Amino acid sequence: MLNPRFDFEKLGAFYLGKRVATAGTQLTDELVLYDSRDLTTHAVIIGMTGSGKTGLGIGLLEEAALDHIPVIAIDPKGDLGNLMLTFPELKPEDFRPWINMRQAVEQGSSPDDFAKAEAEKWKEGLAKSGQDGTRIAKLKDSAEVAIYTPGSTAGLQISVLKSFSAPKASLREDAELYGERIQATTTGLLSLLGLDVDPVTSREHILLSRILDESWRQDIDLDIAGLIGAIQKPPFEQIGVMALESFYPASERFSLAMRLNNLLAAPGFESWMQGEAMDPAKLFFTERGKPRISIMSIAHLPESERMFFVSMLLNELIGWMRAQQGTTSLRAILYMDEIFGYLPPVANPPSKQLFLTLLKQARAYGLGLVLATQNPVDLDYKGLSNTGTWFIGRLQTERDKARVMEGLEGAAHAGTFDRPAMEQTLAGLAKRQFLLHNVHEDEAVVFSTRWVMSYLAGPMTRDQVRSLMAGADTTPAAAGTGQPPVAAGKSVTGGEAPLLPPGIRQFYLPSSQDKPVYRPRLAGAADIAISSSRYGIDESRRCFYALDIEDGPVPVDWARAEALSLTVDDVVKHAEPGATFSPCPAPLSSAANYARWERQFKTWLRQNECIRLLKSAKFRLTSEPGESEGEFRARLQQTAAEQRDEAIEKVRKRYAGKVNTLENRLLRARQAVEREASQSSSKMVSTAVSFGTAILGAVLGRKRLSATSASRVGTAIRSASGARKQASDVERAKQTEARVMADIEQLNAELDEEIAGLDTSYDSQSEELSEILLRPKAADIHVSLFGLLWTP
Repeated sequence: MLNPRFDFEKLGAFYLGKRVATAGTQLTDELVLYDSRDLTTHAVIIGMTGSGKTGLGIGLLEEAALDHIPVIAIDPKGDLGNLMLTFPELKPEDFRPWINMRQAVEQGSSPDDFAKAEAEKWKEGLAKSGQDGTRIAKLKDSAEVAIYTPGSTAGLQISVLKSFSAPKASLREDAELYGERIQATTTGLLSLLGLDVDPVTSREHILLSRILDESWRQDIDLDIAGLIGAIQKPPFEQIGVMALESFYPASERFSLAMRLNNLLAAPGFESWMQGEAMDPAKLFFTERGKPRISIMSIAHLPESERMFFVSMLLNELIGWMRAQQGTTSLRAILYMDEIFGYLPPVANPPSKQLFLTLLKQARAYGLGLVLATQNPVDLDYKGLSNTGTWFIGRLQTERDKARVMEGLEGAAHAGTFDRPAMEQTLAGLAKRQFLLHNVHEDEAVVFSTRWVMSYLAGPMTRDQVRSLMAGADTTPAAAGTGQPPVAAGKSVTGGEAPLLPPGIRQFYLPSSQDKPVYRPRLAGAADIAISSSRYGIDESRRCFYALDIEDGPVPVDWARAEALSLTVDDVVKHAEPGATFSPCPAPLSSAANYARWERQFKTWLRQNECIRLLKSAKFRLTSEPGESEGEFRARLQQTAAEQRDEAIEKVRKRYAGKVNTLENRLLRARQAVEREASQSSSKMVSTAVSFGTAILGAVLGRKRLSATSASRVGTAIRSASGARKQASDVERAKQTEARVMADIEQLNAELDEEIAGLDTSYDSQSEELSEILLRPKAADIHVSLFGLLWTP
């Protein structure tokens, strides 16, 4: 059973560590719990090497995972992969592959002995902070951790250059965001080519920006090959008032195209084209909706490639963010382990404006940013004035301290910042101690970080990342046309199409090939309507399926059909000149088969072209059409978090009034005592303030009222009585004290009962969702095309 002094599993609270006494470095038993909703106003972690900054950051991400909050973590140093080193059984053999061999040699220990010592150190450190293997197991079950290595095959691959996808219409309609996306994408791409250009004066930047704009406004995605082609032959003939050839002649544009082509052809660069698409929704959640910590490890990349990748990721994140509904609860976290160079005070790299946009706008969507650095002089403090939480550890230089004070003063409320006191506090910080300055709290707190559950093995090498991710499927989907090849052994006829009965309707897909080879397939297209007033569904869809038919008495199985991204308007009635044809199987040559096949097709459509909805019994919510199970479970988790926060807020408001009542009673008692012993007034004031803070802290989840806390209040009140008081005055003070103490016990009991009664713990992965299938009526299925489709 957890020791009461480690009661940190509070609703919506991150356990960060223990408070340090105001004077000196003595550790108290008061736990520091951080309200997860406060992170929607973002946080910055600042501390020199050795200050414990990485441990604090990893601890924060562990708490987020336990609270089912997904994370995208940008890792320029390679430390965050340690989040995968979680060993619930804390056995030495689990630690053995990850120990620092140099440290073992320096200490004169064998690898096995060193691993045993590390395991014991972690076990003891966790115990001192009230944690054990059970909490580690819970952490592992709460979220999936994955390491991505762009431009490398060591970890999971992520495609950055496969396409420059057109942003969604909602983002294109926001002129400011749309302009920022174009500029950041163009600047990042040019920096990848080694070109540090001015967006206003650079011909390269203006040309690429215009190409992206022309394509994206038409909702056209560009790939690298298409971009190279568009540089040579842009889809416009004028830039501004100047002719294209005068502004940027074709011969010079060819040099830019060749530079991009050479980059693409460079050895190893194909890895930038492979892997998962850079989709924040998939990086935040698995297909089943389980939260993820997706670590973007970029330590192996040169600076220009790091900047390009970060800019592209932030672009996608802003697009994802703008597609979400607003919320006041924490939905997800973007963490960057070293912000140096990406948000500078003077220069304007492509990442800077994107970070500023997120800092200003992400709060409304429940996306919290946590930015860490050991170089505070390299931060744009105007941007960080939007940051509500500051974690400040040991600082290296006076210049660093002055810059931090400047930022703190800018982030604080007017007239509430005590600079001398803050400077004195920062000067006394020890290792693993941080000043927590939160605009949502009344005072700053110095605390010592809790022991992290992940083993801190240091920066991960690519071989170590490869070992960790060996069990993951890192093979990208095979490229192809989506159509099966011509069957082996089939002969090809030349000239005209095979002679078929006139009752067979034949169609052709257009081809850009000079002499295409056509193969026959059975094809059907239909317009389908599905409606349900109960679930608010009124959907129309078009579908187009093609099926390969073999010779022999094999039944037609529409379950094997391929869905094509075509409409009836895409097919033509004549083959391309000079085309050749594969032989037509005997079943496709019989006109009598097609009527039966069409009836089967319509029946199959009714059974399979349906809308699948999922329903949550707990929340009485139903998924939207097209919403995957993972997306629905993620939405349920967000709904649970919002309801939890609302319930906690109600408790806070209700007990806040009771706190005020008790404080007033204490003040009246103090006034009575002051009349008899004025010399005790100052002590009584401090007692009242201390007691009020203790009650309020329990309501806010900072700490729990206990017999010890109550005793301290009683002692403070009793100490106000002097030896020279008359017996009746002393008795009256004691009676007042007894009544207040009774109220304390009653309030404490009510608070415990209220919190215990909150049924807000929810894991969307564990709920069994029911399935609802909405099928079209037979009368709502109209087959618009059915027959023999010749496909090149």
